[in-house]
Amino acid sequence: MSTDMAPAWSFRHHWMTHAATHAAMRPDKPALRYLGATTTWSQLSHRSLRLAAALADRGVTAGDRVALLTLNHPWFVESVLAANSLGAMAVPLNFRLTPLELGHILSDCAPTVIVVDAQLLPQFHEVPRVTSITTVIVIGEPGAAEQHVGYEDLLAGYAPLELPDISEDSTALIMYTSGTTGQPKGVLLSHRNMQVQAITCIQAMDMFDDSDIGFLTAPFFHIAGLGSIVANFLVGGTVVIHPLGAFDPRAVLDAYEREGATIVFNVPQQWDLICAQPDIDKRDLKLRVISWGAAPASDVTLRAMSERFPEALNVAVFGQTETSPITCVLRGGDALRKLGSVGRPIPTIQYRIVDASMNDVPAGEVGEIVYRGPTVTQGYWNKPRETADAFHGGWFHSGDLVKQDEEGFVWIVDRKKDMIISGGENIYCAELENVIAGHSSVLQVAVIGRPDERWGQVPVAFVTLSPGSGLSLAQLTAFLRGKLASYKMPKDLVVVSALPRNAGGKVIKEKLRDGAVTGGPKHP
Repeated sequence: MSTDMAPAWSFRHHWMTHAATHAAMRPDKPALRYLGATTTWSQLSHRSLRLAAALADRGVTAGDRVALLTLNHPWFVESVLAANSLGAMAVPLNFRLTPLELGHILSDCAPTVIVVDAQLLPQFHEVPRVTSITTVIVIGEPGAAEQHVGYEDLLAGYAPLELPDISEDSTALIMYTSGTTGQPKGVLLSHRNMQVQAITCIQAMDMFDDSDIGFLTAPFFHIAGLGSIVANFLVGGTVVIHPLGAFDPRAVLDAYEREGATIVFNVPQQWDLICAQPDIDKRDLKLRVISWGAAPASDVTLRAMSERFPEALNVAVFGQTETSPITCVLRGGDALRKLGSVGRPIPTIQYRIVDASMNDVPAGEVGEIVYRGPTVTQGYWNKPRETADAFHGGWFHSGDLVKQDEEGFVWIVDRKKDMIISGGENIYCAELENVIAGHSSVLQVAVIGRPDERWGQVPVAFVTLSPGSGLSLAQLTAFLRGKLASYKMPKDLVVVSALPRNAGGKVIKEKLRDGAVTGGPKHP
């Protein structure tokens, strides 16, 4: 009998060790599929550890940050695993942001290395210089810049690193979300957070073996991206990474059919487009789980999903970045029976529904839902005050005002954090208001979300103007270009004589939503 001791990392529980285990036990099984090409578990583990060796040679150590400005593809996944294999934190960046917005985030997290897609280099070169970055790794043609190095050229020079012993409590990701003050906040997510998220997905989607083929359309810079594939790392299944771009329901269905996808996720607006395809009944689809979230689904959408995919399990998921992200799940027939509910809280999280004094409210009454447990964030990067506020009373405050019925189903009533969800993207009103207020003609501004058939919601700006001045939507859009990402742009502008306010001076946004403002449209 061998007396050799197992390596310390083999007792750990995170996606690097899972990849290494699958590489040893099922080396030729597909881990990732992208544009028809396969990355096996052996290739994924070995390539990520070769990149880890290269990063270590360039000074990356535990606690450092490695930023990623890329589209969706296997190189992103390899880069996250490589950074985490050294105990470094991966920082996915939203490539839809402007260079100024990206510059603020990069200055805040101060990465040592950034991995950039070649096609995004022009955008990156417009970002204000970040002195902490010593190496730029380019996926594709690296160009002639001195600090740039090609991704594949880099890997060719290194053997796989022996995986160090990385604690599950160490931070794996910094996921930036827009703050209600307009300043992005970096949410710290540990390996333990993500592994319990994997258990949540396994339970919600009935993922009990490695036979499933997941299909990813969510961008990796959203927690929905990595959060939806972490279970595949645990069970050893396959993930098909669909290229990002304008949503094409026919192309997505073609890919479902070609790849044999069994578990898929889309926002409700995307499901509407998919279900409307005239040839859907003639396709050879293997869908076992049809999942949705990020925005409410109407009964029309849910009935169409049920009619088009009668054998599939319908699963709605709800949560936020700070909870890795799922906190509530709505399964099967409950989707129509409890229309409008986000489901029941998951069993791996503790929750309460409380009033402003942290007293529990009775069933049926409105309160804020607060959480604690192994999927809840460690806090915010470089923001101790915001972290302390978020965990006031020992529980994480979600900012969601909810009520719960006698069966335990949760219903969202409003959002304290005043967020618009447009096409699955989170847009915070305060961020838009802060930037719009910089226009010389604007005296006061309030932004709300207006219902939209295509996007779910779109932002609308209400403004009062300085005497004698005028402002059109086109002029405002021109002013905001370069300051805000395109999806955040207001889709309508309403000039009013005054914003409705309460006795405390706060804008009454409900009146704006109802159109009860002189000069405003009937349905703004």
